[in-house]
Amino acid sequence: MEKLERPIIVPWDFSQVAENAFQHAVNISKALNREILLLHIVADSKDADGKKGEMVASSEKLGKEFGKTPHCKVVAGSIFHAIGETAKELKAEMIIMGTHGMKGAQKLFGSRALKVVVSSRIPFLVVQDKPTKEKIETILLPIDFKSENKEKANWIYYLARNFGAKFIILKSKARDKGFKRKTLSNIKYVETFLKGHDIEYEIVTTSGKQKFKYEIVSFAKEHKADLILVMATRDIKWVDYMLGAPEQYLIANPEGLPVLCMNPRPARIAGGFSATGGT
Repeated sequence: MEKLERPIIVPWDFSQVAENAFQHAVNISKALNREILLLHIVADSKDADGKKGEMVASSEKLGKEFGKTPHCKVVAGSIFHAIGETAKELKAEMIIMGTHGMKGAQKLFGSRALKVVVSSRIPFLVVQDKPTKEKIETILLPIDFKSENKEKANWIYYLARNFGAKFIILKSKARDKGFKRKTLSNIKYVETFLKGHDIEYEIVTTSGKQKFKYEIVSFAKEHKADLILVMATRDIKWVDYMLGAPEQYLIANPEGLPVLCMNPRPARIAGGFSATGGT
């Protein structure tokens, strides 16, 4: 395979949701001027050769149907690690992954998608359905009391620069005085950043009648947001999968809305960084 310049990776399992992810990748590749790589994971290396022919066939079919022929690669390993490791090795710009949402045993054992997402520092766009339009025009930016929210600022710049999107900041309505103070601090930080970079935005406060994660999805659906920008909880643990981390609900949301999810830097080195899509 020829060396690719910061490719967009689409994990490929020959399913319809993977094809939906590819369609999103085609649209985004136009904005980022990147090649697309289909990545298939096999459990054992001895199975890799047998899948290469199928991958080439998929690549050719997609090229004819959508006007963009992807490259393809087969690697052995666990999907929970191999996707992130391959993306890091190739210095991928973004990973666009299809998910079936929260179904069956996933409700008990946690979202497979979230487990894959937290394996990589490279941004994950998690999708369920086909794109409804070619361009990303409106991005919903939920802000609550968590310190990770401040790391969203650099990603806002990345998205605004590449897509020219408008941002809607959705502010959680905290009742606890400490949480309220932290939320306001995060809002001020992000708003100062937006003004300083001349990025279009508006701020809306939730009603607080439901949990924030539910209000995020309802608001995004109602206001036809093209994307929800989420920062994963720092140092997420297995218990978060079992108890249902907010990110788990968001990336597998019942409305099938696309969610761009990033992992924050570890707490000991948290701070400003260059949002170039990789590490």
